[in-house]
Amino acid sequence: MFIGEFQHSLDSKGRLIIPSKLREGLGEKFVLTKGLDNCLFVYPHSEWHNFEEKLKTLPLTSRDARAFVRFFFSGATECELDKQGRILLPANLREHSGIEKDAVIIGVSTRVEIWSVEEWNRYNSDTIMGYDKIAERMEQLGI
Repeated sequence: MFIGEFQHSLDSKGRLIIPSKLREGLGEKFVLTKGLDNCLFVYPHSEWHNFEEKLKTLPLTSRDARAFVRFFFSGATECELDKQGRILLPANLREHSGIEKDAVIIGVSTRVEIWSVEEWNRYNSDTIMGYDKIAERMEQLGI
């Protein structure tokens, strides 16, 4: 399970330190891809496989389903940590997420998310006032 919030900066080559508390759960190799809400998703291989299996069940005849699958797979890349615990964020993924220098890395149960500091702050300020309404909707879902 991934939990916590961490801040790190990209180096001049576009490499980002993955916090040690998250590294073990990711394993030696893992998948980095475009995420929703302008962030990046990082999946251990086992979770990526589960996600992939769910995506495979979407109907090929649905335009929305095809777009959803393309979104995740076109941006996906397999990552490996270097000896300093860093990964290279490819330019297309940095552009998608708006990460230029400073990043926020958060644990979200089965995945890790990487956000630009600005986008994370914007997301939190937009969402903070709506948590009560979100909680009400979650209650309707049985949570």
